[in-house]
Amino acid sequence: MNNDPQTIDVLVIGAGPSGSALAIDLVRRGLDVRIVDRSPHAFDGSRAKGIQPRSLEVLEDLGALDDVLAGGDLYPKLGLHAGPLSVPWKMFPHAEPTPDVPYPNTWLIPQFRTDRALHARLGELGREVEFGKELTELTQDEDTVLATVVGAEGAEEIVARYAVGADGGSSAVRKQLGIGFVGTTDESDRVLIVDASVSGLARNRWHMWPGLGGKLIAACPLPGSDMFQWMIRLTPDEEPPQEIGAIVDRIHSHTRNRRIQLHEIHWKSVFRPNIRLAKHYGRGRVFLAGDAAHVHTPAGAQGLNTGMQDGYNLGWKLGQVLAGADPALLATYEAERQPIAAGVLGLSTEKWGGIAKLDPSSMKRGKDEQQLSLTYYGGPLAPTDGGDSGTLRVGDRAPDARLLSADGAETRLFDLFRGPHFTAIAYGPGAARDLELLDWPTTGAPLKRLTVVPAAGDGRAFSDPKNTLRGAYGLTGDTLLLIRPDGYIGYIATRDFLTTTQAAVRAMTPQARSRTMSQPSHTHPGSGAAE
Repeated sequence: MNNDPQTIDVLVIGAGPSGSALAIDLVRRGLDVRIVDRSPHAFDGSRAKGIQPRSLEVLEDLGALDDVLAGGDLYPKLGLHAGPLSVPWKMFPHAEPTPDVPYPNTWLIPQFRTDRALHARLGELGREVEFGKELTELTQDEDTVLATVVGAEGAEEIVARYAVGADGGSSAVRKQLGIGFVGTTDESDRVLIVDASVSGLARNRWHMWPGLGGKLIAACPLPGSDMFQWMIRLTPDEEPPQEIGAIVDRIHSHTRNRRIQLHEIHWKSVFRPNIRLAKHYGRGRVFLAGDAAHVHTPAGAQGLNTGMQDGYNLGWKLGQVLAGADPALLATYEAERQPIAAGVLGLSTEKWGGIAKLDPSSMKRGKDEQQLSLTYYGGPLAPTDGGDSGTLRVGDRAPDARLLSADGAETRLFDLFRGPHFTAIAYGPGAARDLELLDWPTTGAPLKRLTVVPAAGDGRAFSDPKNTLRGAYGLTGDTLLLIRPDGYIGYIATRDFLTTTQAAVRAMTPQARSRTMSQPSHTHPGSGAAE
């Protein structure tokens, strides 16, 4: 595959949700990937337990959604306890699926199950996480990265064309790169998190016992188990209780409910709310993703979701550059993802020197927590003159829709998007003619071409008889849409389809040009020409 058989394409360091999602995406592109983690085995705790609607769409594309849905449930109502009273309150209003938003509700699942679902998918693709391997040194030159990892068998040197540090808030990769991690850690604000088997507490509520001076105990039932995740806010000088008896006493004294009993502790940790952001998302051939690049408070279930989508943004770009696209494409990773994290962290551009590119507040519209309305509009791959429809702009999430195939079968647009390819949608006859003429490179991610007509009848095309595509995409006439492999709109053309779309394609695909060692020319299994 490469001239030097020891050189792999990408080394991923860290096998949490960010690194695992990235590894899956890279492997399905036919790339030679290794993923290592310093822990002796997969993570055991519930830590980040909310999967947002946009992340469910990502997991569906990566092939891990069924396991995640099987391992979780919808959030229960909150039970706010005030003395003997418990007031039910819906924290997440329950929404029904629509043609454009198939997964409208935040999904409750302990992180260890999310990790295992991703690792199982990686296994289906023929790769395993290499646990018990810790990074000790990282160097790079113009063409490769050299990583030293130490495991039970001793030290090993791994040579890769690129490396990604998805190794958590105390990232060894970030430290090796010398990248600043700017922000605050409030040492006086600590929360004891405990996963425990519990009796004497109803499982149909996420219980909260507020107290004076910000004291709080909360218990969230973990689906498919007898466990709750307890969050016990510690007072500034309090030593966290360690033994099960001391933890039970602490719960009883706060809740005044002695019926609650803990029978076994499965995992516990002391959490300090951190708000930190890496000044840069990489250096040279090494990138940062997930908590290595940004750490969050647990409020709003954002950290895991933002991290997983980091990997999803970076994967296709690495694949394209390894297939010969301009390496400048990799600079768009930081430009697109850093303002998203800054926006989620509630940071302003004035406060955070590293984010000069885009205003974080402009990267969010409406359904912020669900991450359905995050947009790359105004960024390097979504210029403000990159086209818009009645409802969407370039850089926005591409919604789902329900179409009829030529044989009359109902087909979801997301099913047609699924996979490592780009998708072009031609709506109307003029766009369809030009789509046939659109030139697509023979290396890198292929292009899937879809022609859609308003009503059934054309034997070769999809139809949109219920206007789900037309409505979600705001289509009023002939339109050519280019959808990136990560499900965001790469271009919208409503006239002069061919010339303008071809120019947008150039920034994201390998072009026929002289290549150097830093733009490897090898074609990977799984890359291919237009379909």
